[in-house]
Amino acid sequence: MKFALSEAVDADVGKNMVNTFKLTQNEYFTLTTIKGGESVSAELVLQKTLDREKQSVIKLTLTAIDGGIPPRSGTSQVIVHVLDINDNPPIFSSSLFKTRIFENTPIGTTVITLNASDADEGTNGEIVYSLRSKGQDHILDIFHIDPQSGAIIVKGNVDFEENTAFEIRAEANDKAQPPMSAHCKVLVEVVDLNDNAPEITVTSLLNTVKEDAKVGTAIALVSVLDKDGGINGVVHSEIYNDIPFKLETNYKNSYSLVVGGPLDREHTSQYNVTITATDEGTPPLSSTSIITVHVSDVNDNSPRFPEPVVNIYLKENCPVGAIIKTVSATDADIYQNGQVSYSVLHSNSNSVSLSTMININTETGDIVNLQSFNYEEFKTFQFKVQAKDSGVPPLSSNVTVNVFILDENDNSPGILAPYSEHGSVNSENIPYSAEAGYFVAKIRAVDADSGYNALLSYHISEPKGTNLFRIGTSTGEIRTKRRMSDNDLKTHPLVVLVSDNGEPTLSTTVSIDVVVVENTGDIQTQFRHVPIKEESFSDLNLYLLIAIVSVSVIFLLSLVSLIAVKCHRTDGSFSRYGAPMITTHPDGSWSYSKSTQQYDVCFSSDTLKSDVVVFPTPFPPVDGELISINGGETFNRTQTLPNKEKVRT
Repeated sequence: MKFALSEAVDADVGKNMVNTFKLTQNEYFTLTTIKGGESVSAELVLQKTLDREKQSVIKLTLTAIDGGIPPRSGTSQVIVHVLDINDNPPIFSSSLFKTRIFENTPIGTTVITLNASDADEGTNGEIVYSLRSKGQDHILDIFHIDPQSGAIIVKGNVDFEENTAFEIRAEANDKAQPPMSAHCKVLVEVVDLNDNAPEITVTSLLNTVKEDAKVGTAIALVSVLDKDGGINGVVHSEIYNDIPFKLETNYKNSYSLVVGGPLDREHTSQYNVTITATDEGTPPLSSTSIITVHVSDVNDNSPRFPEPVVNIYLKENCPVGAIIKTVSATDADIYQNGQVSYSVLHSNSNSVSLSTMININTETGDIVNLQSFNYEEFKTFQFKVQAKDSGVPPLSSNVTVNVFILDENDNSPGILAPYSEHGSVNSENIPYSAEAGYFVAKIRAVDADSGYNALLSYHISEPKGTNLFRIGTSTGEIRTKRRMSDNDLKTHPLVVLVSDNGEPTLSTTVSIDVVVVENTGDIQTQFRHVPIKEESFSDLNLYLLIAIVSVSVIFLLSLVSLIAVKCHRTDGSFSRYGAPMITTHPDGSWSYSKSTQQYDVCFSSDTLKSDVVVFPTPFPPVDGELISINGGETFNRTQTLPNKEKVRT
């Protein structure tokens, strides 16, 4: 390439005009001289490609020399300005950039600033930065680059658990037409933070666990996941509360929830198992999961009665079909295992058939009497009630029921011989000279009842004539109250009323005619003789005699056995009723009380006849019963009924 230079002017002519040109030494240009007629001109010839980026201005000195002698010359400064073309692409300072950022870095934070240069100038050297869009859409959602400064800035959420690192491809373009570009790669490592708590996943194996489940029975599978990495993802799991369950490790962060101890549904029917998982980050994060474990029932509890023995106090002559007692047993189990039914256990040793005496409602436990009881025939009996649940296999328990028949005043007193003949005329003779207190007769009576119902008192009712006689209220002895007088009747009809002490009071009467005689020889003996019918000794008498003897022998043997048992037994089913007690009284009478019966034996110091009156008391006198006969003809009593059971009527 040639560049024409301006002509040199020399005022001389001819040989002395400009003859040649010289150019300073350089590597780019040479000089060509062009002669045309009398004029001489020069051209710069480009010998080498120019590079503006190496030398943008080239300064040359052009010398024009004439042909004179001596030659003269003139110089001219030639300045060559090299114009830029877009012959240089942008260049990054490095083809690979590396940096680190923490996850959760705030939006707008500069990650790194890229630097690219372009040797060109002007628009050819102006650089625009951008991120390549092809194949890195997810990166464009998180980062963007400032086109002027080259700063890569966070514009989305940086999550280590989603991306542990980013490979960003960036490019730099100049503004020439056509532009030239350069590319680089940016590796961004995401530094993990402990921003994720462990996640607990539970897979149940059993909806419920039986209370008799063995230790080690698996209930659920537990897996723990921490999305963090490194030490932030190291997790430790444990059961928080103190319960009979434990975690067994299967492999890393995988566990089995198993039974770790005995279960008892009756104590705890539901467990809330709290599992806590904690990582080792700073600060540590943790999470909890509550697993509800329901314990199902097994039939491991038998029905239970409140007491092993139940005492029922039942008045005799009670109506048939009445509920005399309700027994109740509780079963700690539930559903069928806790459904209790009741039945009476029949024993072959029972002397009487319980099925004819009592019945029990299988559902409610109500005991109903099937017959009316007579205390004089039947004082007590015992049976067992069984409570059975509906489990498989069924469990049961028993309670002993003691039924005590309480006496009612349902028997009137009965007069004993010699005044007991129905419809007979009873009479006694006394001398006219009888003193006050003379013994006339003694009325004897018994009552089939017991206790106070059998305690008798004697009174003279409807006295006719003068009040000549009196009767001992407790002894039944009829005596004169004063001496006879001429005005007294010769025959004194007496009606003696014998009454018991029951509620209501029952009584009977006996009539005696007391005849006053002058001659003591006419007085009959004090004892009436009951006529005995003469008859031969028959076979019936023989059988009766044998029966009496047999019964007497059996009674004696039984009595001896009972005494032996009483002497050796230290504890018994009725020992709580107290020890025997004997009480004496100032008038010479005494009372005797034992565990199941109490008798009052009364003596009179002034009687001419050695009579003993025995009064049996109701069974059982739990707190004791004492009948006292005072020196006079009155009596008082003290009785305390059992206070542990209400008497059923």
